[in-house]
Amino acid sequence: MKETNKDKASCDLDVAQDDWDQIVCRCEEVTKGEIIKAINDGATTIEEIKRKTRAGMGLCQSKTCFRAIQRILAEVSGQPVAAVLPYTSRPPVRPISIGILSSLMEEEDD
Repeated sequence: MKETNKDKASCDLDVAQDDWDQIVCRCEEVTKGEIIKAINDGATTIEEIKRKTRAGMGLCQSKTCFRAIQRILAEVSGQPVAAVLPYTSRPPVRPISIGILSSLMEEEDD
């Protein structure tokens, strides 16, 4: 019989306690326990888990942790992994200096 961790977050399912401190998202240092807590607090999609925990918002933009988050959500919610839809992918945005923008305006005027 698996141990359950009732101290860190309530989880009605029999989810093993021994790996709740395991880092799932290395960029944002989000643990499996934090993801399970977010699911127990009402997150039903990867997008909602991302908003509640910042998992997947680091430098890799969830390229490393997406599959692990998907498996955890499927395990805790009791649905098949294939039923867990991916998050909405957005390209990373870089800051642009005002000088570059103004030079573009000057080129349009010519």
